[in-house]
Amino acid sequence: CIELTVRGKPLDLDAMKERFLDISQELDVDISFQADTVHRRNRRLVVFDMDSTLIQQEVIDELARKAGVGDEVSRVTEAAMRGELDFSQSLRQRVALLEGLDASVLEEVASELTMTEGAERLIRTLRSFGFKTAIVSGGFSYFGRRLQEKLGVDYVYANELAMSDGHLTGDVEGRIVDGERKAELLQEIAQSEGLSLDQVVAVGDGANDLPMLRLAGLGVAFRAKPLVKRSARQSLSAVGLDGILYMIGIRDADAEASQEGSA
Repeated sequence: CIELTVRGKPLDLDAMKERFLDISQELDVDISFQADTVHRRNRRLVVFDMDSTLIQQEVIDELARKAGVGDEVSRVTEAAMRGELDFSQSLRQRVALLEGLDASVLEEVASELTMTEGAERLIRTLRSFGFKTAIVSGGFSYFGRRLQEKLGVDYVYANELAMSDGHLTGDVEGRIVDGERKAELLQEIAQSEGLSLDQVVAVGDGANDLPMLRLAGLGVAFRAKPLVKRSARQSLSAVGLDGILYMIGIRDADAEASQEGSA
């Protein structure tokens, strides 16, 4: 990571961002341009999307494969993540196809999930520096709680799959965690921690993450769809999730020292 401090005001910030994105794709590097304010090194809360962000899979696609409706659900998932379909409607449509699936499959899928490169190091380092962390996901709370136990995440908000007699009913209980709800939850968590939005980092990959990415002081599109990457203020694609440490001013040496101190 190379950090440069420059002075001046961009003539066209959007055009400069577009050029940085082009360079990133051409050279397979990540470029982050931030205002060097007091808040940049005073972030205190990081809010993560779960599917295709903290973990490599989209859980609903994994459940659908077990139910024998994988291709049909995957097509809807991709369209929803690109922003072509309303997220809440598409989620209900996909979950309905899982009706009758044995609840034991959830544990089977959970055991097969893989963490995204750098995720464990990132959260371990954030915790050692006193950050609060949260999962705010359009996925399912069963899997969010498993990650919470594994990683020590402070908050988890996700959708609850309805069950009856040990099987999925094809419904979702309560209000769906869509893009609007994600932004609301980010605000609620920040308020409960006594933080300003400038002190919050949000990380996600899909169109339903954009509201919280725009609301947070630092919004990061991680290995995101083209629409999301160009709409978010920051993006990461070439490095692992722990590349976010550089964005908030934590060097490798700082992270290593914090781990030694907490060991």
